[in-house]
Amino acid sequence: MRVCTLFVLLNVLFTVTAAMAQAPSADDFRIRVAMQEKSAATFYVAGDIMGFGAVELMVDTGSGYMTINEHTLAVLKERDAARYVKELRGVLADGRELTVPVYAIAELRIGDTCALRNVEAAVFPGASRQILGLSALRRAAPFVFSVDPPALLLSRCGDIDAVAEQAPPPAPAEPRKPLRLAAE
Repeated sequence: MRVCTLFVLLNVLFTVTAAMAQAPSADDFRIRVAMQEKSAATFYVAGDIMGFGAVELMVDTGSGYMTINEHTLAVLKERDAARYVKELRGVLADGRELTVPVYAIAELRIGDTCALRNVEAAVFPGASRQILGLSALRRAAPFVFSVDPPALLLSRCGDIDAVAEQAPPPAPAEPRKPLRLAAE
């Protein structure tokens, strides 16, 4: 009986400890990035894509991927700051299907204090706006999207100075056979 009781108590203790270790605390959200609200409750943050420069990113938690446009990709490829990853087939908000390439961006900075390396970004045709989607936000998770005041509260960002000292990414890979994945 004592062994059974001890086992139950240890199991409860382990479960509670594991849950506490995974639950985010206020200390997790140490990085605050101000957002600007524009028309129709659309929020933007300042960013910087290494090899391209300053960008304004629309924050979209409904987008499975960060997106960049073809012009941004062309500049990044010239400067070896992006590498091909795969093809992605997704459904747009209007219901159309679109297949786009996905590239890993060497470094993305969100605001002044959050640096992320090798973030996957879908490349949309033309001069479409750049979107900060879940492929980047998950890397800084857990995160909070606050509308009053408008801010992103991020948890897991690399130290900007430490990221800058790391070696550059490998040269871009040759395109592989397209892999079809459904976008969210």
